[in-house]
Amino acid sequence: MRRVVVTGLGIVAPTGVNVSAAWETAISGRSAVKAISHFDTAGLPVTFAGEITDFDASGLLGAKTARQTSRFVQMASVASSEAIADAQIDESAHGPRCGCLIGVGIGGFGDIAESALTLDRRGVSKISPLTLPYAIPNMASGFVAIRHQLKGPNFSIASACASGAHALGEAARLIRDGEADMMVAGGAEAAICPLSIACFDRMRALSRRNDSPESASRPFDADRDGFVMGEGSGVLVLEELEQAKSRGAKIYAELAGYGASADAFHITTPGPKAEGLARSIRMALESGQINADQVDYVNAHGTSTKTNDSMESEAIETVFGTHADSISVSSTKGVTGHCLGGAGGIEAVYSVLALHENVVPPTANLNNPDPECPLDYTPLVARERRINIAISNSCGFGGQNACLAFRKFN
Repeated sequence: MRRVVVTGLGIVAPTGVNVSAAWETAISGRSAVKAISHFDTAGLPVTFAGEITDFDASGLLGAKTARQTSRFVQMASVASSEAIADAQIDESAHGPRCGCLIGVGIGGFGDIAESALTLDRRGVSKISPLTLPYAIPNMASGFVAIRHQLKGPNFSIASACASGAHALGEAARLIRDGEADMMVAGGAEAAICPLSIACFDRMRALSRRNDSPESASRPFDADRDGFVMGEGSGVLVLEELEQAKSRGAKIYAELAGYGASADAFHITTPGPKAEGLARSIRMALESGQINADQVDYVNAHGTSTKTNDSMESEAIETVFGTHADSISVSSTKGVTGHCLGGAGGIEAVYSVLALHENVVPPTANLNNPDPECPLDYTPLVARERRINIAISNSCGFGGQNACLAFRKFN
């Protein structure tokens, strides 16, 4: 079977707009959640998010293109460019055999909401003709392919907060099946806007710690009261092993296994006994020929909601049995918030770096562990540990689950 390795990393996240900065913040355990600055939050029940305030795409894309493109497309493009540069790809040589697959949950949600207001207030003539093309979820993959002449398989996956992980898993499958030799893959989302804040709050899904936003995202903590919206993009360059070796590429890790499943239970509530996520984890281990007792680290979906965190704890205990107590687990959403469709890509970058650097990033704000979440969640402080196998879990509305298994490359 053709093997798939990671040869490039790129990230735009609340923790930093490049890999070095984002990783440093993640392992420090410093929350990047703060008061929203991009729009007036007066009248909203939640006034904070994992917002990226130091992101300016005009330097890379040009001022005109940056004005015309949706924010999630910009973030995907910047993260992809970093990953491609890191992998040192000769685009002219690999274009027809190099594709792009970027998962996006809801795309240009804010652009559509703003355009609806413009239509109501100012009329049809004031609507940008580029609103729809740049708001649709697949435009992240399309735009990146155009910029870098990636002429292989190109599409998007929309499975809510599992989108980025599914995109990486399916991209790896394309390489294993021989349909591509290289894929630029990950997730992107930039949906922080008044309408999304209102919608998620009406679902009672968001934390309301307006007086202490930096401590609001607290996965597995007994005092958690909901998730915090985030934004960003995480992109990996995936490559067939023999090609990567032949060109002398730097190899971070092997993407050894992938599992995908559905709860088939409820549109927002996880299925009973965490059976769906547990099945995804088992599938990832089986496809990667990994024994359960070989796993050292789990980058948890860990959203900071009561239901998700306890469900995921149960899934880990179910799959790993007594070995679960020996696994280091953490949720990097403590520092980023929940980046929705971008989460799977961002957390894959963190998982690969944890494995490559032998460092477990901490779970921020975990001051009072929930008794219903009894595992080692690496509270507050990063931990050095030899990591040979790391897995990353993602779950999405609709009961969609994904698990990626990364192996240290020797």
